[in-house]
Amino acid sequence: MSRVFAYCRVSTSDQTTANQLQEIAGAGFEVSPRRVIEETVSGSVAASERPGWASLVARLEEGDVLVVTKLDRLGRNAMDVRATVDALAVDGVRVYCLALGGMDLTSPAGKMTMGVINAVAEFERDLLIERTQAGLARAKVEGKSLGRPKSLSNEETQAVLERLAAGESVAATAKAMGTSRQTVMRIRDMGDARRSSVAA
Repeated sequence: MSRVFAYCRVSTSDQTTANQLQEIAGAGFEVSPRRVIEETVSGSVAASERPGWASLVARLEEGDVLVVTKLDRLGRNAMDVRATVDALAVDGVRVYCLALGGMDLTSPAGKMTMGVINAVAEFERDLLIERTQAGLARAKVEGKSLGRPKSLSNEETQAVLERLAAGESVAATAKAMGTSRQTVMRIRDMGDARRSSVAA
């Protein structure tokens, strides 16, 4: 007979998994308390990096059933969820998601549903990349500077180069200009690169 496990996750310590457990019981799944894994971890953390999830996977065996209330309990995004479900399917573990009508995600219908979810996720990611690139191109045309604002003005940058050329150390220059050593080294490297291109 198949053993039934439940994985319940919340993002913060002021939340509770009680509703998830109630929903799982209401769907007709009988889960022994010792087979309930409850975890407080952000949804942005991949399933493979969650301690509670790792302990659950170590206990699962072929023929077992895992129940979750929503897909986001299984991973941080559609790709992560798909990888998690595929890995469990290889081990012979069936995964049921209540938010998808209690569907077994390892069944043919479940795999098809996951395929659609992945396609939508890829589409949304491509749209985001496209919008970002369009926004950057528009900002460039409008003459807006991209990236982090400069920590030093053009005059201060020139003063840094002059101090370094006069033999002052990076640390002393940074202290005198009220900036970080990394900023001074970056200006020095840019100056070196500029001189090399002129010499070439």
